[in-house]
Amino acid sequence: MTAATESACGDDGLRIGNLLLSSRLIVGTGKYSSYSLMAQCLEFSGADCVTVAVRRERLFDASGESMLDHLDASRYTLLPNTAGCFTADEAVRVARLGRELLRDIGNPGAEWVKLEVLGDARTLLPDPIGTLAATERLVADGFSVLVYSSDDPILAKRLKEVGAVSVMPAGSPIGSGQGILNPNNLRICLEYLKQDDPGYPVIVDAGVGTASDVAFAMELGVDGVLLNTAIAHATNPAQMAHAMRQACLAGRQAFLAGRIPKRLYATASSPHEGRIAAMSSEQDPERNLTLSAASTQEIARNSKAL
Repeated sequence: MTAATESACGDDGLRIGNLLLSSRLIVGTGKYSSYSLMAQCLEFSGADCVTVAVRRERLFDASGESMLDHLDASRYTLLPNTAGCFTADEAVRVARLGRELLRDIGNPGAEWVKLEVLGDARTLLPDPIGTLAATERLVADGFSVLVYSSDDPILAKRLKEVGAVSVMPAGSPIGSGQGILNPNNLRICLEYLKQDDPGYPVIVDAGVGTASDVAFAMELGVDGVLLNTAIAHATNPAQMAHAMRQACLAGRQAFLAGRIPKRLYATASSPHEGRIAAMSSEQDPERNLTLSAASTQEIARNSKAL
């Protein structure tokens, strides 16, 4: 789809604070078997914003090759991610390291952070108390905070109130591939976060398993989807990246177009008025006689056969 076609369809891209992205799909850079495969998948996804976990061992592979050698910093907005942090203190420290790293290479994502403060290693669900505390501190420190959250509408509302530029509720646990487990909670999150602020960006983060999950999330009315494992661990990662791109576009257009309401009973696709209907025997006596004669002949033939 060309930019002109997207504009004609009513979608001018994803705006988060003062950042405007052409794609509503944000893709992670972890879990790929090689940096070259990662680069290919990013290309196929159409994303112009990618997350980077701020860990030295994540920026260099076993041979010492740098991830940044495969990311065009002039093309992609790099979004530092505090993945793997379990306390507010640790997340704040990692966010500041990410800011220094991206300032050195002149990337616009330097003042941004995708905040994660995890509750435990088994579920990788967010710690609500630590997440709220870290959000407040990072906002006060000048960061634009996109914050990973559960699908709890009350927590989502509180995170926005303390200054998060985007709340990112999980569809299901990170890397689980279970898709959108609680669409009604997401609907309530959207209602609360967009009340009196319809442009506030709500992005589904985590749990997506395949393209239909992305399309469904977008059809609910979220502004974007962030994913990683669903592409990196697919049988054909590059093909899945392309599928996710198309699903994101299709889901957004379906939301903008407006789905029909669900009904208990069928609704005919053709109008009742003007249809060609058979006349009753009372209305057409001649037709009735013709049918009677034909029926008599059929009975006679059947009798001979017996």
